[in-house]
Amino acid sequence: MRALVICDKVEPILYSAAIKQHVGPVEMIISCGDLPHYYLDFITSTLGKPTYFVYGNHGREVEYQTGKGDQWQSVTEPSGADNLHGRTVKAGNLLMAGLEGSMRYNDSPRFQYTDFEMWRIVYKLAPKLFINRFRYGRYLDVLVTHSPPSGIHDQPDLPHNGFRSFLWLMRWARPRYLLHGHIHIYRRDVVTQTRYHETNVINTYPYKIMNLEPGEPIRLRKTP
Repeated sequence: MRALVICDKVEPILYSAAIKQHVGPVEMIISCGDLPHYYLDFITSTLGKPTYFVYGNHGREVEYQTGKGDQWQSVTEPSGADNLHGRTVKAGNLLMAGLEGSMRYNDSPRFQYTDFEMWRIVYKLAPKLFINRFRYGRYLDVLVTHSPPSGIHDQPDLPHNGFRSFLWLMRWARPRYLLHGHIHIYRRDVVTQTRYHETNVINTYPYKIMNLEPGEPIRLRKTP
C-alpha cells in the first residue's frame, strides 16, 4: 500500500493546496507523532484516506476547543484518525500496531514512559499479536512508534534514548517495518534506515512516501 508517513514537523508543501500534486495517489496516512491536530486534520480531509497515528512526547491531552456559543468541545485527537497506541488494526492487507511517546525525562504525566513501563505495554500488546498469527499467519507487518529502538537511530541524551523493548518485539513479532519519528535530521549523512533481523527500521522525519508490503507468513522452525 502506498502511504504518506509524517512526523514532528509541519511541512509547508503538505499543508497547502499542492499536497495532492506533490504526494500523488496514496492509500493511507500514518503519523509517527508530535504533529498538531490541525495539520493531521488538513491532510486527512484533503487526501480523503484512512489515517493512523501515535502521539509523540509533546502531545497534549486537549489541543484546542471547538464549537459555538455555550456548546464547546475539547479536541483531544485528530478528527477521523485512528489511534494505534497499544492496539492492532488490519488496514487493507497490512497488520499494524502502534506505541506512543518517548523515554521519560521529566514529570509530564502523559506520553513519556520508563523502559519498564514500555515493557508492560509491549507485553499487553503481545496477546493481540498472537491473534493475528492465528488469523493471518503472521504477527505484524508495520509497527508505528514515535521513538526509535534502543541503539538504532537514537541519541545519547535521555529524551532521545530508544526503548529496549522494541528490539525484543522486532525479534519476536518480525514486522516488516518499524516506522518512527522523534529524531530530527539536519544532515544528509545521518543514517535513517537500518535492517534489524527481519525488520526495516525507518526514521520518517519529516515525511516519506512509501510502498508498504505485508510480510511473509511465519512458519514454525523445525527442531533437529
